Amino acid sequence: MTKVAHHDLSRRERQIIDALYKLGRASAADIRAELPAAPSYSAVRSLLRILEEKGHARHDTQGTRYIYLPSVPRESARHSALSRLVTTFFDGSAAQAAAALVDSGSLSDEELNRLSALIDRARKEGR
Repeated sequence: MTKVAHHDLSRRERQIIDALYKLGRASAADIRAELPAAPSYSAVRSLLRILEEKGHARHDTQGTRYIYLPSVPRESARHSALSRLVTTFFDGSAAQAAAALVDSGSLSDEELNRLSALIDRARKEGR
C-alpha cells in the first residue's frame, strides 16, 4: 500500500477526509452535510475527485451513486499524523508529546488512569 501524506491537503480536503473517517462510507451529499459552511454539492464532488487523484479516497458505485470511502485505514492515517506531529513540534520525542498532553490539564482522571495502565503494561513487556 502506498503511503499517503495528509500534509498535502487543503483545509477543506482535510474536512472531507475527516467526514469520511467519521461516516465510513458516504455519498457526496452525506459528506456535504458534515462540513462546516458547506460548499456547493458540485464543489464537494470536485474535491472528492481531487482526493481520489491524490490517493486519499476511493469510491464504489451503488446503482448510479458514488459511495466514497477513505483509501487509507484510519489507524494508518492516525499513526502517520501522530508521527508528523511528534517530529514537527516535539523534536521527535514521544515522551515530550505525552508530557505536553498530561501537562495540558485536558485529560480526565479516567484517561490518566488508562495512560498509566498502558505505561505499566509497556514496562512489563519490556518496551
